[in-house]
Amino acid sequence: MPKTTERRDLTISAADVALRATEGGARQFFGHAAVFNSRTAIGNPLTWGFYEEIADGAFTKTLSEGDSRYLVDHDTRLVVSRVSAGSLRLAQDQIGLAVNSDLDERLSYVGDLIVNLDNRNITGMSFGFQVVKDDWQMVDVETVDGDKAEAELRIIREVKLFEVSAVTFPAYEDTDAGLRSVGVALAARGDDAAFDRRAAYRPELLDFRHEPGPTPTRGGDVPQPGETTGRRQAMRMEAIAARYLLAR
Repeated sequence: MPKTTERRDLTISAADVALRATEGGARQFFGHAAVFNSRTAIGNPLTWGFYEEIADGAFTKTLSEGDSRYLVDHDTRLVVSRVSAGSLRLAQDQIGLAVNSDLDERLSYVGDLIVNLDNRNITGMSFGFQVVKDDWQMVDVETVDGDKAEAELRIIREVKLFEVSAVTFPAYEDTDAGLRSVGVALAARGDDAAFDRRAAYRPELLDFRHEPGPTPTRGGDVPQPGETTGRRQAMRMEAIAARYLLAR
């Protein structure tokens, strides 16, 4: 099965987003699209989901080899900057994946982005990627009742990065976006038993066991809040990944 593109979001507070003026007066965007060693619940880890952490150095290889873009809401028509153009600079620091982007206001949507960031209408950061290496392990956790329980932890060791995005609606991982995240991760893992255990709680996860291949879609086809994700969103992200690879 070909690897499926995944996506993870951060709230604007966790992303540490800021706009700063250069000496020439132009504005630049600063923030983080990912945070290292921060345990995040993907779905419900005690039933149908898992915990996830991104390990230090997960972006080392892809930053040396790739040509990522900075988009608005994962829309390939709204390209703010690009590594190969020299307008986007990505690096790993002690926090995670640091983003430093030029903001060319000759592009109307970049002017809109600046205003939306100033007004806090844009509320998060996200990145689109494929997992190259990961580990799964059982961990002990404490429930809200103070009891002890076991859950699975996924540690992402290496990724292939395609894009980072400023996003209007960061996904809440206990919604349908979380269901897709769990399904895609399990499909990449290729463990039928892992699917079966979770399907007792969320039978819809079985739809991801044999995901269809990439289907071309419009880059601006962005799901809205409350819209059902799953196969449709998976195919859209596959199309984005294929488009980026062909464009290099």
